[in-house]
Amino acid sequence: MRSYPIWNKVKACIYKSSKDWGAKDESNVTVCVGTSASNSHEFVNHRTTRRELDNGDCEFRFYVDGVCIKRAVVTKKEKELRQLDAIIKDADKKEIEQ
Repeated sequence: MRSYPIWNKVKACIYKSSKDWGAKDESNVTVCVGTSASNSHEFVNHRTTRRELDNGDCEFRFYVDGVCIKRAVVTKKEKELRQLDAIIKDADKKEIEQ
């Protein structure tokens, strides 16, 4: 398995086993629904981002349709995952701390 800060594991009924793939700084997935490849419509988008903080820690954010619903930091020193409060967007599209 390759070493990527963002790793995606996919399970689907069409695979005999899980599939996975990695990314370094951003992963963006658009899920389409419909009746076929020629009749499909965008349903949801999810994105995972990574940025290095000034102290060397790495912050990861998970967005669904442009709304950050989960945040976490991997500390440089302890290499531990620390969950943070998520940032949400209100009706006015302003980010607020939850």
